Amino acid sequence: MLSVGLTGGIGAGKSEVSRLLDKLGAVIVDADRIAREVVEPGTPGHAAVVAEFGDEVLLPDGHLDRPALGRIVFGDPQRLAALNAIVHPLVGARSAELQEAAPEDAVIVHDVPLLVENGLAPLYDAVVVVDAADETRLERLVRTRGMSEDEARSRMAAQADRAQRLAVADFVIDNNGPLAELEAQVHDVWRRLLDRRTG
Repeated sequence: MLSVGLTGGIGAGKSEVSRLLDKLGAVIVDADRIAREVVEPGTPGHAAVVAEFGDEVLLPDGHLDRPALGRIVFGDPQRLAALNAIVHPLVGARSAELQEAAPEDAVIVHDVPLLVENGLAPLYDAVVVVDAADETRLERLVRTRGMSEDEARSRMAAQADRAQRLAVADFVIDNNGPLAELEAQVHDVWRRLLDRRTG
């Protein structure tokens, strides 16, 4: 088994790389998806978030109102820490369950947006960083996610910078070019990960 951390700044294309690795046979453990699952209505995580932040973070159907919750925690380190104290242990436990359930020869790719920010690189056998120039990422966020330029710059500034991410990388996938180039790089990294698993 090989445990791989996959990360990249917002707009770098990490989700596309994750999708391609999934097609090649990786077992994907998606931290963002798990973070949503562990606060679904009826879960202990959901109850804990509501107890901490109140009913104003709920939609009429009982699901969390993520934009409302985001407005509360964004820019308030104490409130963000309170949310993370609820969600992070639940995500960690669920991720461990998924890893334990994987086949012995699996390459498990942990898709972790804030891997660098949370100091998680040492937890993995290898770290793959999806990299793109800041201006490329900015343009993608405005064009594909409908963000204003100010909002996109703010989201980018809240994350580690490129140098910090590249410093922990065992493999770097350059996603400044077209999709065909990205696919070729992902295939190359996949072959090298398989070599590490068997080596």
